[in-house]
Amino acid sequence: MFHRGYDGDLLLIANRAAASKLPAGWHFSWWGGVGKKPDIRKELPLTDGTKTQTGGAKRPSTFKRMLVMLILLVVLIAVIGFGFYRHIQALIASAPKPSPVTVSTIVANPTDWQPAIASVGSLAAVHGVDVATQVSGIVQEIKVHSGSSVKANDELVQLNVEPDKAQLTSLEAAVEFSAKTLSRDTDLLGKNTTSQATVDADAADLKGRKALFAQQEALIAQKTIKAPFDGDLGIVQVNLGQYLSPGSVIVTLQDLSEMNADFVVPQDKIGSLSAGLPVNVTVNGIPGKVFPGKISAVTPKIDASTRNVTVRATVANPDKQLVPGMFVKVSVTVGEPKSLLTLPITAITYNSYGATAFVVTPGTEDKSKTVKQVFVTTGQTRGDQVAVLTGLEAGQEVVTSGQLKLKSGASVVVDNTVQPPNDAAPTPQEK
Repeated sequence: MFHRGYDGDLLLIANRAAASKLPAGWHFSWWGGVGKKPDIRKELPLTDGTKTQTGGAKRPSTFKRMLVMLILLVVLIAVIGFGFYRHIQALIASAPKPSPVTVSTIVANPTDWQPAIASVGSLAAVHGVDVATQVSGIVQEIKVHSGSSVKANDELVQLNVEPDKAQLTSLEAAVEFSAKTLSRDTDLLGKNTTSQATVDADAADLKGRKALFAQQEALIAQKTIKAPFDGDLGIVQVNLGQYLSPGSVIVTLQDLSEMNADFVVPQDKIGSLSAGLPVNVTVNGIPGKVFPGKISAVTPKIDASTRNVTVRATVANPDKQLVPGMFVKVSVTVGEPKSLLTLPITAITYNSYGATAFVVTPGTEDKSKTVKQVFVTTGQTRGDQVAVLTGLEAGQEVVTSGQLKLKSGASVVVDNTVQPPNDAAPTPQEK
């Protein structure tokens, strides 16, 4: 039996020496003395009550310990998540509910609808031209004023014709001389003192000189610029003494008694168009005024680049309110009137996926009205109205304003104090 000493180094050396002399199966511990080594292979019961095959004790595996830890962690997270979910549900239940949205509504009812083709175009006078000179010359006299009305064949501008008149006098004298020569040679031919060839030459010469005389008369007439038809003049664009070359514009002349309205329509509408159909023409510059007319011609060819066909309508203009070049709106009446559901245009919401409208569902005593969004198919428009072809039924209450805050199932409060415009033929309102 060895005991610890105070001198650590000497005690360690002595213990090692003593340990080397111990029998097999014994060991020496410097802190506890001599003892027999324990047999770690001795059969010991495991945690589940079984024994190892070697008879020694076996600790639980690391996998099982980790599995138990993961199960406990999952259970802990589930408990925390469930508690958080219950907390969120309680907050949602305690949150204030949105108040009903105030909207205006209208009942969809069928009305008589006259089918029409709407388009835009421009005006041109039935008779209109820029008066120009055919020959060159110097302006000698201007016989009209800008903006005046003229009749057909009224003189507008006179060019200088003095040299041409002198030339005409010379040609006239030559004609008279050729006529006398022909008469004299004809008498001589009767006396057989001249040949027939001479008389024929005299006749040809007389005819040529008469042609030159007539040509000179026409040239003088061309230098007197006249109005080709009745109409109103524009601004005179020439001055006294100004030299004009052929083709120089002098003044514009327009007959405003009738106007041509040229417009285009898509090719799928060409089957509904024919000469004689009534049209209504309106102009933004003349509010409230409708100019009736009729289709006078339909171009028998479709533009390959636009797939449109050009149509011309003739419109009476007795008050001369329409002028060439005006931008106009044209409505062509086609077919018989139909009965269609109509709504204000503001009742329809147009989206990339289609047009929709909100239908009001009647509420109960303890529940307010709600709305349901439905898809609709729209037709033509007429003023502030649009025709609804499918998606709605007569008698349904449809929202006309306030749709931006709505979705299907939203509660609404109807207030029709102010209604959006719903006029088939609106006119500008000045306040």
